[in-house]
Amino acid sequence: MPVSKFISIFITIFIVGINVQKNAGTKVLLLSSGGVDSTALLDFYLRTRNEVECLHFQYGQKNAKSEKEAFNKILSHYKVNGRIIDLGFVPCKSSYEVSCRNALFVLIAASINESPLRLALGIHEDSRYYDCSRRFIDDCQKILDGYFAGTVRVEAPFIGFKKSEIIVYCKNFKVPTNLTYSCLRQNSPPCGQCPACLDNKELYEG
Repeated sequence: MPVSKFISIFITIFIVGINVQKNAGTKVLLLSSGGVDSTALLDFYLRTRNEVECLHFQYGQKNAKSEKEAFNKILSHYKVNGRIIDLGFVPCKSSYEVSCRNALFVLIAASINESPLRLALGIHEDSRYYDCSRRFIDDCQKILDGYFAGTVRVEAPFIGFKKSEIIVYCKNFKVPTNLTYSCLRQNSPPCGQCPACLDNKELYEG
């Protein structure tokens, strides 16, 4: 990666960090899959001196066992509190897209925690799904404002980052990506072919 690009990424991280610190007095509830993106975001919030708890959902996903194991390892590594919720049903899906997944997670998280509250998602710019987009964050915020009058906020600090830039963050801040699990097809070992495995391939190269 060119030095200029590397410097640009870290300037962006610094600016995002300043903005996040402005709200550091309010607890962050981070929605964690046990994967690379949410783990990088946990590391980011802790570095910017925020109080963080993590919430993980089990919803009949094919990688449920490995995600749960990764989530618990990450909690232990960072010494943060966390909670696991079983939805009790399996949402419909098309290919790898689970219907309304992040919307369900956001609304459930908001409904079981007292405000004020900040809900954090580790979504990024080059995701292919609506519920990993800026528009999704804006839409969720409108709904939450209707319920909570601005006391519950949705945050996605990495929304302007590409996956490759999150990987740069992980490598340079030594995020324990070896503890994470992201394969969408199966429990460990990862398949190496699904979108999540391909997205994270750069972590294991050079």
